[in-house]
Formats: sequence, structure tokens, C-alpha cells
Amino acid sequence: MDGMQTGALYPALDELDEERRIRTELACAYRLVDHFGWTELIYGHLTARTPGPDHHFLINPFGLNYDEVTASNLVRIDLDGNVVEGDYEANFAGFVIHSAIHMAGGDNNCVMHTHTRAGMAVAAVEEGLLPISMTSTTFFDDIAYHDYEGPSVYLDERERLLAALGEKKAMILRNHGLLTVGRTVAEAFARLYRLERACQVQVDAGAAGTLRVLSDDIAARSGRDTNAFAGRESNEAMGGLEFAALMRKMDRKDPSYRD
Repeated sequence: MDGMQTGALYPALDELDEERRIRTELACAYRLVDHFGWTELIYGHLTARTPGPDHHFLINPFGLNYDEVTASNLVRIDLDGNVVEGDYEANFAGFVIHSAIHMAGGDNNCVMHTHTRAGMAVAAVEEGLLPISMTSTTFFDDIAYHDYEGPSVYLDERERLLAALGEKKAMILRNHGLLTVGRTVAEAFARLYRLERACQVQVDAGAAGTLRVLSDDIAARSGRDTNAFAGRESNEAMGGLEFAALMRKMDRKDPSYRD
């Protein structure tokens, strides 16, 4: 798995081995989700594949608040949901959703799934995400949808979820929540931030008045230009600059995520 492209911006991470680097980034992402108020008690998950030939991935310890997650207490599980390393159990529903993507291989090394108020609201409307803001255009004609099947506790849903995602990097789980993937923790988080913000704007705008939906031509051009600026159209993973800045923020607020 590629590490975050932030060496010059965040040199302290360069001294860590690859798995420790990933653990540190993922633990920071959990703290950031808590910081931004995107948690729903102890539920929802952010996962990252570990280096090496085994298809293991890291997930939060079930029962802990997001602000209690640290680099060392993240649980390593395999594609069958077995705990390979860690002192806690993992939530089975989280395992089903995330293992669907991790078992497929490819470069979706990180998967983030949230139950936010705005995300669940947009997931519950027939129209889904609409191109009404610059942020929302980054997903224009490039967001997947997966129909709700109830709590994700059945393994056969994995095939349908993966088929729904296809080659896209963001998905709205209808009547459920949001999901993003990325090559790195930074990339998946940057995408999650943009998707969450787009949903917030849509909910706020809809409450304020009649939505002014952009034309397809303008939305498509805006999406291409914004994504190119964010690095998505290049070989460099998006989100590196933003995530390095956010790690510095969390270091000032509470660096215990590094423990």
C-alpha cells in the first residue's frame, strides 16, 4: 500500500515503518471524524489495508468512542472477520461492508463509511446527490448508489455492494449513509470530507428555498476542473496537503491518537 505523500510536510511520519504509518494516519482519521461531529455513537467504520501479501485490514475496536481510537489499539482482521491482532472485537456489520471492497484487491486500500445526519438525509431522498455546489460537482456523474438491504449482516450482500461501486470512488448507501475509498487514508478522507460537505450544503439549501441545480455541462466542467486541482486526475493521491494540515491540527488538539 502506498504511504501518504506527505514526507516533506510531516517528516515525523518518515521514521515510522509502513504499518505504523498507516495505523497513525487511520487513528488520526477517526479523531478527525469525531472532531467534525460525524460520529454516530460507536458505529461506522474507517478501515485500511495493511502491507504485505495477506488481505488483512485495520478497523476500530468495537465499543470504543472515536476519540479513544489510537494507532496501537486498532484491530487487524482478515477477510473472514477473524481478529488477527488486537485486544478487542470488530463489529460484524462493519466487517461485511469493508471486506467487500478489501477482498477485491486493487488500489482501494482505504474505505470510510459514516452515518452522518446530512449524509443519511441525502441517502434518504430519491434524487440523491444533486449538482448544486462546487463541491457536489466533484461527484457529478461519478458517484455510485447501493440500495438498502437492512443492517449489513449477510455475506452475500458483499457481491452486490462491490458491483454497485464498480470503478467509482464514492458511494451513497441509500437509506443508510456515505462511503468513500482511496489509495491512501488521506485520499479517502479528503473524498469523504467533500462528499459530506456536499450533502450538508444540499440539506441546508433545500431547507432555505428552491434548489438551483446546475446544468450538466457546467456541472461536468466544474467537476473536471475541481478534481484536477485536487490531484485526482494525476498520479499523485489527492488529499495529501489537506491531511497533513489536519494531522498538525490534531497534534495540537490531542496527539494521543499516535499512541
